[in-house]
Amino acid sequence: MPTKITPGKLILSLVAITTSTGCYVADWNPTHIFNPAWPPHAKFHNGQTMSMGLCLGLLTLYYTWRPTGAPKDSLFTAALLGSLYWITGMSAILYPGTMWIDPEFGEGAPQRVAFAVLAVLAWVGYVVG
Repeated sequence: MPTKITPGKLILSLVAITTSTGCYVADWNPTHIFNPAWPPHAKFHNGQTMSMGLCLGLLTLYYTWRPTGAPKDSLFTAALLGSLYWITGMSAILYPGTMWIDPEFGEGAPQRVAFAVLAVLAWVGYVVG
């Protein structure tokens, strides 16, 4: 039996696709993975983070669209998985020596708003169903 298309599932799908691809859009460039100033182990963790985003996004899609007798439970799991990447992204600033952007690339915290919006959107998708 096909699963029903709902506004909540569409919102969760948007979050999932952004989670799976956004980390590569944001990090596959000279400011991150190709930054010659970054030590190899920092790049290792950047790679880990990109892979985590991809996996969380794919799992979010799976739990959003899998056929089940308990759709609200699946959407709860999808929202949880869909928000984790963004919540942990917001928490990263709490670690010693971290900055939103390396000084040579400017100032500000453009990702802060995007991370918060996507984390909230995942839960909006759950509530809307």
